[in-house]
Order: sequence, then structure tokens, then C-alpha cells
Amino acid sequence: MAERGAHLTAASGHDDRPSIFEVVAQDSLMSTVRPALQHVIKVLAESNPGRYGFLWRWFDEAYVLLDLLLQQHYLSRRSASFSENFYGLKRVALSRGGDGKPLRSLVTTGLPQGHHYASLCLLVLVPYLRAKLEKLVSRLREEDDYSIHPPSSSWKRFYRAFLAAYPFANLAWEGWFLGQQLCYLLGKARQHSPLLRMASVQLVRLTAEDVRGLEEGARDTNMAAQPSCSLTDRVRTAAKTALGGLAFSLSTGLSVGVFFLQFLEWWYSSENQETIKALTALPVPPPPVHLDLGTDPPLLPTLKALCPLCRRVRANDTALATSGFVFCYRCAYTYVKAHQRCPVTGYPTELQHLVKLYTPDN
Repeated sequence: MAERGAHLTAASGHDDRPSIFEVVAQDSLMSTVRPALQHVIKVLAESNPGRYGFLWRWFDEAYVLLDLLLQQHYLSRRSASFSENFYGLKRVALSRGGDGKPLRSLVTTGLPQGHHYASLCLLVLVPYLRAKLEKLVSRLREEDDYSIHPPSSSWKRFYRAFLAAYPFANLAWEGWFLGQQLCYLLGKARQHSPLLRMASVQLVRLTAEDVRGLEEGARDTNMAAQPSCSLTDRVRTAAKTALGGLAFSLSTGLSVGVFFLQFLEWWYSSENQETIKALTALPVPPPPVHLDLGTDPPLLPTLKALCPLCRRVRANDTALATSGFVFCYRCAYTYVKAHQRCPVTGYPTELQHLVKLYTPDN
């Protein structure tokens, strides 16, 4: 039985077919890079909201542009995504005919144009749309819990129907991927992911010919940069070198970010924070001032029972976890949803940072 399990998790008799551990590991690599980069942007935005706050508000769009540049570079140069190339894999196009056999080619020749753009769209757009959908579901659940929309609103019925159907749709999506991985593990499928199947490509290991082709391509690039070449060739080579260097810098930074994520998890762990607090007993800093110098800062009301936004007695007291100031729930929700920051301090804030306060009167 153990021998049978070892046989299933190996290359299944094909020298160029990666094992299930390799394909799952390369899938999980990009899922760890995004949180690491997001945490770095969050730290920068909290340290200087005026300069880096826009990066936090537009993180999804900035990340998808960087991901597009990175994946385009590796698909055109290595016939693989960043994570696939990291594990020594490449993509091979499958024939459009009924047999669906792989079209054997060197990594330097690249994928056919149709397979290339299909792979690029699925690699970049699917994670972006999925992240946007999860944020939308989270926001709708908060609105439904706090009854932001009137009970008679037709949108509220649509929201509840959508929220009720989303867990089943998500379960079907995850089950689709799990079923494809099981078929790949048992040797019944060429791809471990439905996205690879939709792009009509298959993952295989890099061969010795591929490695030699990459080395020869690097030598040809260096020779093309010699002064004997024409000005057009040198400009084209310089542009390709610049883009390749930028993509290489991004890939190196992402590789280091995987390690940096583990360091951040340890640094912000509860045990380490307790040690830091015990070693550094600093006095409490003064309250932060408003960081938006272009407009008049909203002065805090004299009475502590008033909301800083509407200047009325607070209703449904809600505090912002990022700054500690207390507002009415509707005031804080509307402002944070529109500006993604604290109204008083300017610290980057999201809707999940709203904390309901319960007084003895409640």
C-alpha cells in the first residue's frame, strides 16, 4: 500500500511529468507572495499615510499590473509563470485536435500566441477577480449585519440571495480544483488545475535542451549588445534588457518576500510583542494630528459624547481600531467606505476596523 502511494505521488512513470508535490507547491508560492507584499504596503501606509496611502487604497490594481508584467516576462522568455519557473517547470501547448497531445518544443521557442495570451489572462485576471469578489462579499455581509439598507429595499433581497448562494458557488469552485488534482494524482488527467486545461497547456519539467537553449539565448543577447550592431537592434536589445532586468528584480524581490513573510509572522506574534513591551516601556505618545494639510482639519468636539463627524450625540458608538477615536456607526462607515482612512488621524482604515462599543446603558 505504501509503495502504491509513493508511486502516485511520484512522476507516474513519465520523466518530464512533475509530481503532485511540485505542482501544488508552485501553486501555493504566489498565494504567499501577495500577503507579504500587502503587509509591506500596509506598514508603509501606516508610517506615512500622506505619501503611501494611495498604494494601500489601490493595492489590488497595483498588484495586478506588477503581476501582469512579471508573468508576461516569464511566459515569453521561459514558457512558464514565475512560480512554475521557480520550480523548474514549463508549459507545453496541447494540440487543438481530438487527440490533445502535447506539442513538444523547446522553452526558447515559447508558447503559441493563442496559448500564451490565454495563459496570461488566466494567471492574472482570475486571482484579481477572485480577490475583488471576496472583498465585495465581505462588505455586503457587514451591510447586511448592520442593516445599512432599509428593510423594504429591493437591493437587500438581492444581497441576501447573493450571500446565500456564494458559499455554494465557492464550494463548487474549490471542489472543481480538488477533483482535477485527484484526477492528476491518479493519472487520469494531464493537468492538475482547470485553469491549465482551459488554456490547453500542460506542465512538464525543463529538459537539458531547454537549459542549453536558455544559456545560448543569454549569450546571443550579450552579442547583440555589441557596438557592431545597428542602432535599431541596440535600442530593441536595450529595451528588452531593461524589461528583463525589471522583471528579474521583481522576481527576486518576490522570492525574498516569501522569507520576509515568515519573519513578519514571527515579529508580530504575540510572544514576541510581549517581549518587546517588557524591554521597552516608553511613555504614551500624544494624540496624532490630522495628516491632510491641504484641508482644514476637523477639530474634535469639546464634549466627548459628540461624534467628530456629525457633531451630534453619538448613536451606535463605533471605534476605529486603527486610531481609537469613536464615531457614530453610520458616520464612520460612510467616511471609511469613501476614503479608506480615519477622519481624524488619516491612518489607512478599512471597514473591518470598525469596532462596536457596548456601554452599560445598552
